[in-house]
Amino acid sequence: MPKTSPVTLIHVSTQGTQALAQGPEHDPHLATPTGKPRARAVGLKFPGTPGAHNAITDVPGVEVGYRTLIEGDQVRTGVTAIHPRGKANPGDPVATGYHSLNGNGEMTGVSWIEESGTCQGPIAITNTHAVGIAHAGIIAWMNRYHADLTDVWLLPVAAETWDGYLNDINGHHVNEDTVVEALQTATKTQPDEGSVGGGTGMNCYHYKGGNGTASRLVEYDGTTYTVGVFLQANFGRRHELTLNGVYLGEELADDNPMQEFRTAPQGAGSVIAIVVTDAPFFPSQCKTLARRVTLGLARTGTTGSHSSGDIFLAVSTANAGAFSSKDPKNTKNQQTRAAYGQLNFIPWDAIDPFSAAVVQATEEAVANALIANEDMTGRDGHRSPALPRHRLAEILSRPERG
Repeated sequence: MPKTSPVTLIHVSTQGTQALAQGPEHDPHLATPTGKPRARAVGLKFPGTPGAHNAITDVPGVEVGYRTLIEGDQVRTGVTAIHPRGKANPGDPVATGYHSLNGNGEMTGVSWIEESGTCQGPIAITNTHAVGIAHAGIIAWMNRYHADLTDVWLLPVAAETWDGYLNDINGHHVNEDTVVEALQTATKTQPDEGSVGGGTGMNCYHYKGGNGTASRLVEYDGTTYTVGVFLQANFGRRHELTLNGVYLGEELADDNPMQEFRTAPQGAGSVIAIVVTDAPFFPSQCKTLARRVTLGLARTGTTGSHSSGDIFLAVSTANAGAFSSKDPKNTKNQQTRAAYGQLNFIPWDAIDPFSAAVVQATEEAVANALIANEDMTGRDGHRSPALPRHRLAEILSRPERG
């Protein structure tokens, strides 16, 4: 199983924190592909064994793409695209479970997910007022690259969190082409984190937030499976913030311009989490995994907010072809397969390690979203400060924390 290289030096400067590690020049457990530090680079520690990149793309077949829009003083937004089975295979439904911790938000397609226990095609995440565009953009991409799958109808999954503090959310800056580009440029490599894609204008615990991801390896019956979590973090109040069990809300209470922003209620914003695993699960078991996101978020301090849309989706990419009588490789001819589908699944009494993996990866994904960030100023001069990594590293290194 992959091991994280130990941190040998943490250098603190006004430009941020750089983690220098033993071994390869780029350690994906310590830095994003663009060189931003991740949570482990500042001394945060997490249980469980991560995958090779400690990211949702460690799950075989998963691809993630971004389109980031930063223009002038007002535009701070974008789109994130996730392909559970990759760009080449969107027609094969995946077992899916949905959970809403608090419903002040939107994720399209959940009525069909609740009805069928499946979803089909890619997932897009963006800002609140662009969720309809994201839905239409998925259809546009499918029609362009997989027209054989759009003859009847599609029920895409598009989700949102609110970026109106930093972004001109009513300016219609996200369009269908934005969505199509995010979907088409998705790759299997380690995704960037922080202020990219749909997470560009987001805030978390009144610090600069955005995208975070993590993964865990779980062994069952001689096979090692991967559980990946990706989230768009835009939730929490500063006084709640807790990392690695260390309450930080009071010590890091200063420099909080969002505290004075009265247009939106404190704690507003939302969080969307996508869990993907290659372990075989029933849809009802996927729902169980989606609920466990709640516990991972709670480890970072949040108690939830009435003004937050906290909506989670979990999918299993196992059991390829099992949820349709049509062969996804021969959709043009609508060739049918055997009359009965068959599912392999992890027994219920063996699900706990997978639930734990979701909790662990969710907690780390939130921390990564916070750490892989810098200050951002946006709409009307609103400023969102980055979590001060040097101060966090100092707090974590205190003898009483050892």
